[in-house]
Amino acid sequence: MDSGSALRVEKSATLKPVIKKTYVLDTNVLLHDPTAVAAFKQHRVVIPMTVLEELDQIKDRRDKTVSREARIAIQMIDKVVDSASPQEIQEGVEVPGSGLDDMVPGTLAIFPDQMLVENTDVPYLDGTQDQANDNRIINVALRLQAENPKEFVCLVTKDINMRIKAKGSGLVHVEDYRRDRVLDDIDLLAKGYEHIEGDFWSNISEVDTLREGDCTLHRVPRKSIPGAYPNQFLYDDQDFMAFVRRVDNEFVYLRCDSRDNLMHKRFWGLAPRNLEQAMAMSMLDDDNVDMTVLTGPAGSGKTLLALSYGLHAILEQKKYSKLIVARSTPPIAEEIGFLPGTEEEKMAPWLAAFDDNLEILHGTDESCHGSIDYVKERANIQFKSLNFMRGRSFNNAYIIIDEAQGLTQFQLKSVISRVGADSKIVVLGNLAQIDNKYISPLTSGLTYLVEKSKQYPHAGIMHVNGIVRSRLAAFAEENL
Repeated sequence: MDSGSALRVEKSATLKPVIKKTYVLDTNVLLHDPTAVAAFKQHRVVIPMTVLEELDQIKDRRDKTVSREARIAIQMIDKVVDSASPQEIQEGVEVPGSGLDDMVPGTLAIFPDQMLVENTDVPYLDGTQDQANDNRIINVALRLQAENPKEFVCLVTKDINMRIKAKGSGLVHVEDYRRDRVLDDIDLLAKGYEHIEGDFWSNISEVDTLREGDCTLHRVPRKSIPGAYPNQFLYDDQDFMAFVRRVDNEFVYLRCDSRDNLMHKRFWGLAPRNLEQAMAMSMLDDDNVDMTVLTGPAGSGKTLLALSYGLHAILEQKKYSKLIVARSTPPIAEEIGFLPGTEEEKMAPWLAAFDDNLEILHGTDESCHGSIDYVKERANIQFKSLNFMRGRSFNNAYIIIDEAQGLTQFQLKSVISRVGADSKIVVLGNLAQIDNKYISPLTSGLTYLVEKSKQYPHAGIMHVNGIVRSRLAAFAEENL
């Protein structure tokens, strides 16, 4: 569902009226985007009473993320209906700021679906089953469609099975909610590099060479590389390898490098195993990049790369004073206060991957566990829960956010805004391992972050390919 695609304004002497459409919203839409009631422009939004009942139940759940979204949605609805009379609420109350130009603002109506009874003239789903709430919401859309056969009535839900049930029951228009999607296909997600077939220079008509400090840049017309963005790597089938230093309206500024130089980088004794890892290491070591986003499949080395650079930057280069590792905890573990020990000890079960990677880096030491304990103390490694990072500010710190694929846009924004002066943040995630039922690869905060930050000159993106954990891991990732 593209809320804006329904709007069509024809350029003529007078604006033609646009036919109002009716959108019935499911609960999961409001949990996904609490401001969804204002997303349908000049059209009519209908919220069944069942949705309000579900929001009321969810707002007190232990899962703080979902309960917060439910409360925001309720507050949004309350602001719209405000002091309206019961009759006005059922007919539709204007949604402030929903109109476009001279168009009539959209409206929000509450439908008392508890009053619906089976009607032989209208398809009706049984409200006594396990899926009673879903059925009641579908019944609202079916009733509105039957009462207004010439109007566009659409059920908007993120529940695939519910969309199938609604269509099977005779509802003509059923759509997913796509307003917050930054991409139509996850395969279009920026990778941080681009492979150019053949010889790169054979496709370039003009080039200028500039000197900036101790760096030589090649300036080429932007039309030659229309999709280029800052901090992107370019390479061809020959020996060409370049890094996009910056982009303006007319030109792309390239810093040429060699694959051999990239492959010879070392962080805390760790060497890259493939070109993607080498490019990621180069980006991590770039002082111009304040945020690096590493995506890729499980076992591709994201965590190991981020950790090794952190130890290198803190203990060898003395760039930062501490290393902060954070991730979200599962909903059942949101309340970690009952667990014994310090915050770091409480977070240990969910951050065991970092201990595993520390063992990889120090596995050959004479006293492996002694080395790990020494490094943890010297590097001032702190394990944090994302649930307790709001309101804090991290200065002179190297921050790693792990398992970011399950975070919402709001959560990632709140974490990144915590980054203080002289700090660097690395965000890790695998979009194939999302365990949040309210988030898909297209709506993940990680996807949003990649697309929104790729044009930012102080952010870098790298999709790390290649399963290097083991040949068995490679087989499982590709075939199971």
